[in-house]
Amino acid sequence: MIAMNKKRMESVIRAFKGRRVCVLGDLMVDKYIWGEVTRISPEAPVPVVEVCRDSICLGGAGNVARTLETLGAVPYVVGVIGSDPEGLWIRDQFSERSGLVSLKNRPTTVKTRIIAHQQQVVRVDQETRTPFPEQIRKKIAAIVREAEFEGLVISDYNKGMVSRALMADVLGHCRRKKIPVYVDPKVQNFSAFTPVTLVTPNHVEAESIVHHRCSSDEEVEKAGEKIFERIQSDFLIIKRGDKGMSVFEAGKKAMHIPTVAKEIFDVTGAGDTVIATASIALLAGSNIREAAVLANAAAGVVVGKVGTASLNPDELLASLSF
Repeated sequence: MIAMNKKRMESVIRAFKGRRVCVLGDLMVDKYIWGEVTRISPEAPVPVVEVCRDSICLGGAGNVARTLETLGAVPYVVGVIGSDPEGLWIRDQFSERSGLVSLKNRPTTVKTRIIAHQQQVVRVDQETRTPFPEQIRKKIAAIVREAEFEGLVISDYNKGMVSRALMADVLGHCRRKKIPVYVDPKVQNFSAFTPVTLVTPNHVEAESIVHHRCSSDEEVEKAGEKIFERIQSDFLIIKRGDKGMSVFEAGKKAMHIPTVAKEIFDVTGAGDTVIATASIALLAGSNIREAAVLANAAAGVVVGKVGTASLNPDELLASLSF
């Protein structure tokens, strides 16, 4: 663990404000139905949820953008939505700060979670995961090339946005412009993310990438070495759930950060929080270890909230121990 200086961290967090970040990825809507369970259905051995209220929020790449925004950045969102009420709702959340493309015959991805007594009972997904047509890929790439931003965050949920051709185009553009790229990856597209600045798989994804367990520190360190052999990335964070995270920088010893979550109510969106916080911290001038400490602290805050959640700079600073 590294020693943290309060003034230094305050300075980094203040520098979040106004950072222009492009977020490219799979946009979705997270719907929540909140209720209570007092009986079991006579029709099947399942709980009957009596609905009290419902809510809706941004999920996937949209949640990454919203977290960046609440931390002080100015996100520019690039993605595909359906020509349906959910797609229109997403468009309304970003107004002019977006490069959104609507598709008529493809629904917006919607995840509906039923919550009773602060616990998730079931999740229902409505989605299409086939790759987007070639003309859509070209349109998305053109939108990214024409936008102005300091850093690019790629939020891959394997819903069709990320493809090898799109990544070659977008990453090539960023390399020419010397724009840092931060990636929250899915295994299916992992080899396409190169070269990048930071990649943040979780331990389950890392296991699939390197084909061995990632439970102990030693296993995770071995995985980190293999991942650096697979793709060109300046930094790597492996998210390890209740074990915190492990941070890698080429040529340096790995750093293992224990979780700081006091209570875990819902891990929904924790990965979005990590990539958003780490990327904006790096843009604000932190080194990778400081960025990881901030991302770990931010994740500890949001998992203590039920539902897809974000946080503000004051909450982040208050969560740090000096």
